Amino acid sequence: MTGHHSWGYGQADGPSEWHKAYPIAQGNRQSPIDIDSAQAVYDPNLQPLLISYESCTSLSISNTGHSVMVEFEDTDDRTAISGGPFQNPFRLKQFHFHWGTTHSQGSEHTIDGKPFPCELHLVHWNARKYATFGEAAAAPDGLAVVGVFLEIGKEHASMNRLTDALYMVKFKGTKAQFRGFNPKCLLPLSLDYWTYLGSLTTPPLNESVTWIVLKEPIRISVKQLEKFRMLLFTGEEDQRIQMANNFRPPQPLKGRIVRASFKA
Repeated sequence: MTGHHSWGYGQADGPSEWHKAYPIAQGNRQSPIDIDSAQAVYDPNLQPLLISYESCTSLSISNTGHSVMVEFEDTDDRTAISGGPFQNPFRLKQFHFHWGTTHSQGSEHTIDGKPFPCELHLVHWNARKYATFGEAAAAPDGLAVVGVFLEIGKEHASMNRLTDALYMVKFKGTKAQFRGFNPKCLLPLSLDYWTYLGSLTTPPLNESVTWIVLKEPIRISVKQLEKFRMLLFTGEEDQRIQMANNFRPPQPLKGRIVRASFKA
């Protein structure tokens, strides 16, 4: 991996420029993608996704300068996903969001060309096979990310605890304690999913992710989404730049197959 390059979502440092410092950006299994639902292949061998977040321990919420992230204690397998396409359980490490300045865009994955206003990513790692998150993040089978689309609708009661905490991490580099939040409340009722082999959607763009994109979106209110847009890409001392449009556009499929756990 190359040294630490500064990257972002602006004109000069955005996704179209990432390949200069991270050549893997033009690799064969990059994410996100547009999921063409008619092209996805129903695979009857795919197991249902098992999400066990019962004893989950959230630690903190932070503004990374690229998104807002909630981190978890990941010392054991009690907070994990399994089933689906996986042989091993994958441990929850963090979740974060991508969103737009307007409701017409914001998600990273798109379905039949259609974006959603926001996408949640729950990032898990293969702790049976790798010793650390960093090691897993560099391995082709190291990470599993569950993507959940958010659309505008009525207020999402469980999301309030999170959106109400955002003011504490308005600026880049800020962090606050955020305990006892169970992300199970952010999942839709149906766990029908599409799965494909892809990558991190932010530098270093490692091709280490098995993606699980849930078909059913969750709903949040305009007011709740607007709280995300109050966050800043910038630190307290800098000129303020609104955090939004922090998504990478869909990447070429390059022959990959998207499998569906459900019959279309």
